Amino acid sequence: MDEGGDSLSQESRTVCKRVLVHGRVQGVGFRYTTRQVASGYLVTGFVRNLPTGDVEIMAEGPVDQVDTFLAAVARCMAGYLESIEVQEETCSGYKGFQIRH
Repeated sequence: MDEGGDSLSQESRTVCKRVLVHGRVQGVGFRYTTRQVASGYLVTGFVRNLPTGDVEIMAEGPVDQVDTFLAAVARCMAGYLESIEVQEETCSGYKGFQIRH
C-alpha cells in the first residue's frame, strides 16, 4: 500500500467548511478583508454578516487551501476575534468568493 498517495489525496480532497466568527467583527471591514484574502487561494464560497453580530464564512476547495485561507483570515483579523467555530458541510459547488448581504 502506498501511504504517500493517501496523504496527497488528503491534501487535494475538496471540502466545504462553515465558519462562525464571534467578536467585534461587523463594521470593521471583516467581509472585505476576507474576500481580499480569498483571492490568493483556490477557494470559493461567501462571507456575510449575521443578525447575531457574528460573521459566517463558507469556504470550499482543496482542504489545504481552505485551511490555509481560514488561518490567514484569522491572522489578519486577530484583534477583532473572540472565538471561531468550524464545521464541515456538504460541498455546494460555489462559483467565486462573494460578499453576501
